[in-house]
Amino acid sequence: MLRCIVSLCLLAVCLAQDCQVANIQVMQNFDRTRYVGTWYAVAKKDPIGLFLLDNIVAQFVMEEDGKMSATAEGRVIILNNWETCANMYATFEDTPDPAKFKMKYWGAAATLQSGYDDHWVIDTDYDNYAVHYACREVDYDGTCLDGYSFIFSRHPTGLRPEDQRIVTQRKQELCLLGKYRRVVHTGFCQASS
Repeated sequence: MLRCIVSLCLLAVCLAQDCQVANIQVMQNFDRTRYVGTWYAVAKKDPIGLFLLDNIVAQFVMEEDGKMSATAEGRVIILNNWETCANMYATFEDTPDPAKFKMKYWGAAATLQSGYDDHWVIDTDYDNYAVHYACREVDYDGTCLDGYSFIFSRHPTGLRPEDQRIVTQRKQELCLLGKYRRVVHTGFCQASS
């Protein structure tokens, strides 16, 4: 009996959760100057298509004009069996919300990716963790049909225990709990350089 009640409560919470992209909350009072620097992907939810697999390191930079750009490196497999490191470059266009950007890929990355994605900072403490979200295609019901998300850490070893609870809550709010996979850092891209 207790199991039935718990199951019904969980079902009610899931059904009551608002998963519409337009209602996703982003970081309030986002400060891009504190966000810049090196971030290590420790978990990710993949989009449809080719995407960085692991060993993902992103470097966010503030340009002289005040706009942000980023480089990212990670392992990919192309042509079904060729394992290599992809180096990506992106620039960010501002929107009225400081935590929401439009990201444009340049160079080879533009042919591997859609080239113009949302880049939303859902949450960060700037010093330890950041939750990133992008929806490439919104479904007819307002939910995300094709999107991706990264959990970043400033530390290559991963999240601190005290950050894991916060990050798990953000995953649930994004309707992506259970859809992430761990991103390992084996040094593959450093060895390939």
